[in-house]
Amino acid sequence: MDGKTFARVVAVVFVAVAMAATALEMSRKEDKPAGEGPHIPAAPVPHPLRDGLRRCQVLGEAALRDEGCARLWAAQRDRFLGLEKPSRSSTSEPAASRSPDAGLHEAR
Repeated sequence: MDGKTFARVVAVVFVAVAMAATALEMSRKEDKPAGEGPHIPAAPVPHPLRDGLRRCQVLGEAALRDEGCARLWAAQRDRFLGLEKPSRSSTSEPAASRSPDAGLHEAR
């Protein structure tokens, strides 16, 4: 038997063993520990920020003019950025009236 034929036989045997192992693994049923039962999701906990953001989402374009939505968006932004308390600029002055370079003039 020459080397090329031997390599092909080895490759076929390897593929056959891999397919058999895969079939065995897929047919196996997972044993769950005795303490675990079926997973029952916990009752949803009310989340006021999320509920308010959903309300703003339903409002659509009108939410842009809603003061409550502006406050919720500021709180969500601060939460996302990891700020401890809301920044002064996000709650004291509407974002639409601030110019993009207003922060530069305040810092001088």
